Amino acid sequence: MRAVLYVLSFFFFSIGFSQDKKLVTVHRAMELMGSRFDITVVSANEDLGYINIDEATAEIQRIENMISSWKPDSETSLINANAGIKPVKVSAEMFMLIERAKKLSEITDGAFDISFASMDEIWSFDGSMVRMPSKKEIENSVKRVGYEKIILDPAEKTVFLAEKGMKISFGAIGKGYAADKAKELLVSKQVLGGIINAAGDLTTWGTKATGEKWLIGIANPLSEEKIFSWLPIVESSVATSGNYEKYVVFNGVKYSHIIDPRTGYPSTGINSVSIFAKSAEICDALATAVYILGKKEGLALINQLGDTEAILVDDANKVHKSSGILLNN
Repeated sequence: MRAVLYVLSFFFFSIGFSQDKKLVTVHRAMELMGSRFDITVVSANEDLGYINIDEATAEIQRIENMISSWKPDSETSLINANAGIKPVKVSAEMFMLIERAKKLSEITDGAFDISFASMDEIWSFDGSMVRMPSKKEIENSVKRVGYEKIILDPAEKTVFLAEKGMKISFGAIGKGYAADKAKELLVSKQVLGGIINAAGDLTTWGTKATGEKWLIGIANPLSEEKIFSWLPIVESSVATSGNYEKYVVFNGVKYSHIIDPRTGYPSTGINSVSIFAKSAEICDALATAVYILGKKEGLALINQLGDTEAILVDDANKVHKSSGILLNN
């Protein structure tokens, strides 16, 4: 359900020196959690910078081993394997992640739901679909979905999926969470500044080696080369969901690969949503949820949340924003 971030971000060299040569910027791109991660750190020297990146990488791999539904011995896989059978005892970290995910489901009225993995895959966005699924097929596809069916026991730290065939997945929150945890680790090691870009879930801290703020350019979802605004990102995060890569068109209507877990229908009416907040985890989840909720309901939600902002581009390519966003054209 995630899309590649359509934010053209922070120009830097793989190794860039500050004007006074006291700090260096070190960057590495790698494959983690099945996606591209870019990690950039500001450091006193190159060697230390690469050590910091190695430590961040190990932390992301630790998170992946915990939450990946592709790893048979992960906590997620154990929960899914026991759906409708018995509760599964999990780590405190995993329990709190699922607890936060359920709260996000509640505030988004189910537009964000980690049990979306229970959906039957009746939609295909690889060009192979030749017809719209029937209403009955769509209704049946979401029968096992529902965050309220994820039963948590705080005392025992157990997770129970109430129906057989239910599954959870962290595809719409996991990379943001991993970025947050890697950032938390690096900050604890006094790394002065950096950016972690987890396949479009981006979080920053500190400043560039020059002391300047990190900047991102919000791009037109129909034209990557055209930026309609530059925004400074200070101790903050951003994530974007969009329909520019995967979609189908039936009867002149464009259906996104981002499917509403409540109805089974793909979302329409929005080209992209960018969310800005302190936490990449929050940005990750809300980018998907607001995309599904749509312009009116989505912006109304964001405007009620503290320290969270959004920029939406509708299917007419018109820009909409939450109340706290000031666009610099």
